[in-house]
Amino acid sequence: MTLMSYRQLKPEEVERIRDLDRTETIRVGYRMEAGSLQRMDVQWDTPPWHENGGDHSFSAKIRYVKDIIALGGILWGALEGQRLAGMTALVPRLTDTMAHLAWLHVSHGYRCQGIGSRLYADVERLAIESGASHIYVSATPSGSAVGFYTSRGFVVTPSPHPELLAAEPEDIHLVKPLQAFKSSVSQGGRVSSQQDEDVR
Repeated sequence: MTLMSYRQLKPEEVERIRDLDRTETIRVGYRMEAGSLQRMDVQWDTPPWHENGGDHSFSAKIRYVKDIIALGGILWGALEGQRLAGMTALVPRLTDTMAHLAWLHVSHGYRCQGIGSRLYADVERLAIESGASHIYVSATPSGSAVGFYTSRGFVVTPSPHPELLAAEPEDIHLVKPLQAFKSSVSQGGRVSSQQDEDVR
């Protein structure tokens, strides 16, 4: 079995998104209601991305990530040999003090192996190194995604970023303060994962 490697991806490697399989069966979802997070039973079956155009095509996702790069985004990947198993993208400056975790995806078949945890830890380190005091994520409203982030200290923000909320109104908008983590890093601490589920 090939060992997983983690590294920054070059902008031209965005085409590797075609290696990712987003397939997922979702039975727990979340919605915001009167400012609070509400759990709900759902029947969401997410098919893989495709080459046929439209919002759920590989070309649409590649354009989205290219837009992130244009904003100064950093791509970080998990690779098994030459195959991309997971990828994350960080915009260091959503605001003067807040970084934006704009993408985090682990491919079907590679989930629940700690890959998402490692990718998130790398991104959080990059956010701290950029000088951010908080990190923002607009999470897919699935039980796996919301659980992944809340287990790492994210909370629902009472003040969602206007542009991100307009673009993704059904997502769960979360924020995490980074100061406590920054202090632990300065003292030689390491990131500990409360939950080893991988975000989709």
